[in-house]
Amino acid sequence: MTILVTGGRGKIARAIHAGLVAAGRTVRVASREPADLPGAIALNTAHPVSLANALDGISQVFLYSDPSTAALFVEAAENAGVKQVVLLSSMASQASNDDAAADPHGEAERVITDGAYATTRLQPGTFMSNAIYWSYQVRATGQIRLPYLDAEEAPIHELDIADVALKVLLDGPGGSHDGRAYPLTGPESMTRRHQIELITEVTGVPIEAVDLTPEQAFVEMANTMRNPAQLASLMAYWASRVGSPHPLEPNVELLTGTPARTFVSWLRDNPGVYSN
Repeated sequence: MTILVTGGRGKIARAIHAGLVAAGRTVRVASREPADLPGAIALNTAHPVSLANALDGISQVFLYSDPSTAALFVEAAENAGVKQVVLLSSMASQASNDDAAADPHGEAERVITDGAYATTRLQPGTFMSNAIYWSYQVRATGQIRLPYLDAEEAPIHELDIADVALKVLLDGPGGSHDGRAYPLTGPESMTRRHQIELITEVTGVPIEAVDLTPEQAFVEMANTMRNPAQLASLMAYWASRVGSPHPLEPNVELLTGTPARTFVSWLRDNPGVYSN
């Protein structure tokens, strides 16, 4: 049977696709705009006919979290006889505080896991690839402007997420992954101030780290995060992490047999991010 990989233009989906093909599996890649991969198709997850076409003959799905279309996906997947869904969610879905309702991943999990198929939820924390967005500031101003620079995070390499998803898909439904949630982190807790220092150390690009006040951050980040409640939730989370090392999750190594990749390795894997 065929495995559907959604989000086909992203690095995670591309790595999963490559791993599945190498393992001899038949893969269908889908995204809103078809990726430049063999057999890629367009998928509008808000359109029932598009979903039905994408899921026709599909046994397993790697799915990006989207609460706005989750119910439509469940109906289409059940109609298609899908046996397993590996959902890319977020560690934020575990939150139990008052701000958690602003995060969409928890709602998507609740809907997707009600489907008549085996479900495994991948819950990564901060992505190392967030550093790509910082590079735009560096090129424009020589600065990285963020609030709570001393908040501790344990960022994860996108290829580690892909490797975990690949393991679950290759193992298939009916085993120990069914109904599980796997929180995922990188191998070390670090402040974003230290991440910026590592960027300069590895790339040689001088960067001024600017620690914004919460008030400044709300103004500057409102252009990129237009949901005020979600921004407030993120700010509250960062504030809670100042001076508090981030717990490290062992699931990358437990599932893949390989230690999680470091932030330095991510910088070396992406050498053009900070070059002019």
